[in-house]
Amino acid sequence: MKHISRRQLRVFAAVVAEQSFSGAAKMLHLTQPAISLQVKELEQSCGLSLLERSGRRIRPTEAGREMLRAAHAVERELKQAEDAVSALKGLRGGMLTVGVISTAQYFAPRLLTAFCGRHTDVKLRLDVCNREAMLHHLDEDDIDIAIMGRPPSEIETTAEPFAPNPHIILAAPGHRLVGRRHVALRELLDEPFIAREPGSGTRLLADALFAKHRLAFLPALVMSSNETIKQAVMAGMAISLLSLHTVGLEVATGALKVLDVEDLPIVRRWYLVHRRDKRLSPAALAFREFVLREAGAFVEALMAPAIAGAKLDHRRLSKSPRGPP
Repeated sequence: MKHISRRQLRVFAAVVAEQSFSGAAKMLHLTQPAISLQVKELEQSCGLSLLERSGRRIRPTEAGREMLRAAHAVERELKQAEDAVSALKGLRGGMLTVGVISTAQYFAPRLLTAFCGRHTDVKLRLDVCNREAMLHHLDEDDIDIAIMGRPPSEIETTAEPFAPNPHIILAAPGHRLVGRRHVALRELLDEPFIAREPGSGTRLLADALFAKHRLAFLPALVMSSNETIKQAVMAGMAISLLSLHTVGLEVATGALKVLDVEDLPIVRRWYLVHRRDKRLSPAALAFREFVLREAGAFVEALMAPAIAGAKLDHRRLSKSPRGPP
């Protein structure tokens, strides 16, 4: 295997990711014959078939899966070496790869725009995804830093809080519980409830909230999109638990109402997360310093209209996190 090249590994990884030679050619801006040649040479070096067809899709064989792990490992090592050399040179530019959990997409782009405005030599790659995909990114070490509301316990990471992340129960303006004071959590069981998909940070929080009160939480509907949940709640279909960041505009304008429910709002924190064993590049270090120094006030200012619309106590939201972990 001493003749294997990085180019061959990158082409092979692209074929697996796209599940086709044509998709890999489009991704890498190469011709399909060039893709086929690189894979053929890689298979000749290995002495085994690395790909097999499954219907119209191409999938890796057992040997192919081993080679794919090696390809990812090579890319990680080279990226870390590049970051280390850049740090020795004192560079402040380079590539910054940030993963953002979907709920944070309502403030993260503005935060990143502010950062890039000060560091014009930094090239940014942003990936907005759900929790499952974020855990995969962290496990594979293919992002520099993640913004998420619930640091993973499955992976050894460094997690630093930087802003409040309040969660509230939402209903349509005409809902029977709107305007009621101190609604018991048990009463919510009589209402159709829309929950996020199992495994998402918001769903884990909802499950823990009802479990804390020893209540069986059986949502009527499960949806994987915050936007779809908002539309369903506004239509009067059900109530839901969401981050205030997700519904800031709707709450500020009165399109959605926040219910006054016991033990709510649940105030968690937004975290800046990276693998504990990762050596951050100069660009990633600069972003970390920016977020920890300025993002708290930045995010709270964005939330101010929603906090006023929901009639929430601003001082209460700034205290330490409470509620289910």
